[in-house]
Amino acid sequence: MKTFLITLFFACFAWYNASAQLEKVIVEKYYVSDANDFTDTSGGIVPIGSTTYRIYIDLAPGSILKKIYGDVNHPFEIKSTEVFFNNILDGQTYAKEFLKARYTENTVALDSWLTLGQVAKKQGTKTYYGILKGQDDDGSFVGGVNNDGGSALIATGLLVNNDPSCGIPLTLADGIDTMTVTPFNWFETGVVDFATGNDSTIFGSLVPKKEFISSSFILSNSGVTGVNLDSNQIIIAQLTTKGDLSFKLNLELEQLVNGVPTIVKYVAKDTLLVDGEIFNPYLTYPQSCGCDDPDFLEYSSSFVCYLEGSCQTPIKIGCMDSMACNYDPAVNINVEELCCYPGFCADRNIEEVCPSLMGNNFDLNLYPNPTSGDITLNLISGNACNWNYEIYNNFGSVKLSGSFTTTQSELNVVLPLDLSNIDPGMYRLKVSNGDLSKYKLFIKL
Repeated sequence: MKTFLITLFFACFAWYNASAQLEKVIVEKYYVSDANDFTDTSGGIVPIGSTTYRIYIDLAPGSILKKIYGDVNHPFEIKSTEVFFNNILDGQTYAKEFLKARYTENTVALDSWLTLGQVAKKQGTKTYYGILKGQDDDGSFVGGVNNDGGSALIATGLLVNNDPSCGIPLTLADGIDTMTVTPFNWFETGVVDFATGNDSTIFGSLVPKKEFISSSFILSNSGVTGVNLDSNQIIIAQLTTKGDLSFKLNLELEQLVNGVPTIVKYVAKDTLLVDGEIFNPYLTYPQSCGCDDPDFLEYSSSFVCYLEGSCQTPIKIGCMDSMACNYDPAVNINVEELCCYPGFCADRNIEEVCPSLMGNNFDLNLYPNPTSGDITLNLISGNACNWNYEIYNNFGSVKLSGSFTTTQSELNVVLPLDLSNIDPGMYRLKVSNGDLSKYKLFIKL
């Protein structure tokens, strides 16, 4: 029994330790376009009210993001109910291809793209990375006076909308910071056409589209971390759309497992998992809410947030075998190793587990209680003997009686009692064997 519980503990701990490397996925509302942005035609029309989202992978310190991908078992999916915006003048499929200066032109900073950390080309000794606006402390070179005003040459510049849902305005924090480390060994497939170099997906401006679903997509490099190593939040996409965003992501990390750098894949679906793949519900958006407390039967690992009232049934672990001496009708998770029988109790002291087997003592249960129908008498005894039962009402009148017998091979008796001729009210059950008696109160509704 001890071996079973220890094994269960370490299995759960190993799963938690691995899953804890991917702490969450953050969807940041980066900007909401306004009427000024709508005036620009050089970069293409951005509908008023379009939201620019940034997706960050939040990793435990020390973990390294190596790849985002889609395969046959776990397609990579990004969708919206409306088309995605791509800047037709200088938009890019991959953010690492932007020149820093291009972010100051018209609506280039709202372009939809993919990346692994890097959001502009290296300039001198600095490489530009995405960072949450709330952690960006080096100001902004995007929007307002930094912007060229677009095709309408608006003097105050574009990208100045201060929508409260986006937090800090782009004119104060652009979500771009620098590091001295530059990722290398970039590899991409499944988005840009190999022969023509054209991108007709949601990350290119050739064909307006609402979704990208691929089972043969890869974007990888030598590995990246977040600008702030403690929070370790790494941008992988920027997406602008007026519709409702949804996605399913898969990614590959390098993390320490028992002190050894190890490649682990995290996927958005909990089906068709193979060795080295771990399901993580944070990789699906919108995130699913429900009972996220594993102490309740309604719990599911797919829930990443709590829904009020969703946790209803506390888990009770024990023995559900009615022939075991420690059978418990309240148990809802059966563990066979916990069941005890004379001669077999998984190396435990059966008299401690089932005190009813000591001497001529016995245990008595009634369920369900209260009941709107019949009720079940459950008696556990260590002796072979004859038993009598009687049901009394509040006035002491016997409303039902009977008898039964236990043998040494039948220690646990489950006896249904027909209450169809008994009126609703409170009753007392007496069970005796001539030497001992026990009583239980119950209510018929």
